[in-house]
Amino acid sequence: MRRVALPSPVNVPASALLGVRWPAVPAAAGATALAIQFQLQQYQWWSADALRAHQLTQLAELLRHARATAPFWAKRLEDRDFDLRAPLTWDRFERLPLLTRRDLQDHEGDLRCRRVPDGHGPVFSTSTSGSTGQPVTVHKTEVANVFWRAITLREHLWHQRDLGAKLAMIRYVRDANAARPPRGARQDGWGPSTDWAYRTGPASLLAIRSDVKAQAKWLQRENPTYLLSYPSNLLLLARHFQRGDKPVPPSLRQIRTMSETLTPDTRRFCEEVFGVPIVDIYSTQEVGYVALQCPDHLGYHVQSETVIVEVLDDDGRPCRPGTVGRVVVTPLHNYAMPLIRYQVGDFAEVGEPCPCGRGLPVLKRILGRVRNMLTFPDGRRNWPVFADDQFVTIAPIRQYQFVQKTRERIEVRFVADRVVTPEEEDRFRALINGRLGYDFDLVFTYHPSIPRDVSGKFEDFKSEVEPLS
Repeated sequence: MRRVALPSPVNVPASALLGVRWPAVPAAAGATALAIQFQLQQYQWWSADALRAHQLTQLAELLRHARATAPFWAKRLEDRDFDLRAPLTWDRFERLPLLTRRDLQDHEGDLRCRRVPDGHGPVFSTSTSGSTGQPVTVHKTEVANVFWRAITLREHLWHQRDLGAKLAMIRYVRDANAARPPRGARQDGWGPSTDWAYRTGPASLLAIRSDVKAQAKWLQRENPTYLLSYPSNLLLLARHFQRGDKPVPPSLRQIRTMSETLTPDTRRFCEEVFGVPIVDIYSTQEVGYVALQCPDHLGYHVQSETVIVEVLDDDGRPCRPGTVGRVVVTPLHNYAMPLIRYQVGDFAEVGEPCPCGRGLPVLKRILGRVRNMLTFPDGRRNWPVFADDQFVTIAPIRQYQFVQKTRERIEVRFVADRVVTPEEEDRFRALINGRLGYDFDLVFTYHPSIPRDVSGKFEDFKSEVEPLS
């Protein structure tokens, strides 16, 4: 591959553009993509105060549009006596009630704007899988989609990827008959987020439904430079490669994870097995990108140019660095169905300002969803840690899932290569309850496989327990 200078104003290291062929005159979409990248390149170095001031200006416009065009917001803002003629302040904004998933279910029609501004393009809809038991539909404009693609491209450029190399993806595919092993599916470029501005390398896709052995064989044959998948799937692949069934693809340079919580243990184990770094992405289907992993550190930078992110404690106050709270988001560019102070159901830990110098706020950790919290008999709740890297030292466990049935009982679902003995179950009890810090009643069940949800995601812990009020 040869070095190609980037004939655009985007300040990107040349190493990120190895082998990339850039069109002499980009089409309108490509020119827009590069223009947005130029803006993003400037904004990321603004101070935190300057970014917040800019957000406040965007937010005022969004609130005016929402009140004028969406019945739900007209009523909510009127009920709160929210005067949009007065200067908008963060204190006033933070007194607005949170928008819940139930609100989206019950008031979809009234949350949808009766019109969108000229130039925002057509409106399209996206629906969540309903893995929470509360499926929702969100309507978005083409402008919101443009910013989704812009942040995707930013993530590639931040991490200086060779855009001319091969990308492999193992992820959810809607069509049950598409991208199946042994071949999967192939395309000439990485997708519209990059291909509108650059001519990228080839991409290969395999459906997440594929057996892990088939995935490993496919990866060996494709031998990609970059791999994109879910953390839970990556963990299964790492265990497969660790057993020496097949060597890790030699060309692999970096792995990207998305859609699920990436725990420190999973990151550490997979980086050791694959021998390459992992870059994580925090996004939600309703909102889009929330935060990207810093190119220089492990923290996640909030994408402040496109979304306002609040992390709130139990009293609804902003969390300080080092503390954990509920994630609340406000996308700034969706004028089809504004989600103002939307409680996404995730928890995160606020981080200190990043040493990289970017003014974008930092989330130190994404801890997971409310439904993935363990409830103790006294009502305390936290995110469980199971020491899964030690499971294989007791018995050949390929996959596991924990389901809390009551405040005292947890079902432990195992996929094992052989029958697990009673003595080994006792060792599992001691290990698991030792890590949890309580003597739960563990009920072991064994399965040929543990299915993912309809969107391809997998949760290693789920709770069926309502928290104490």
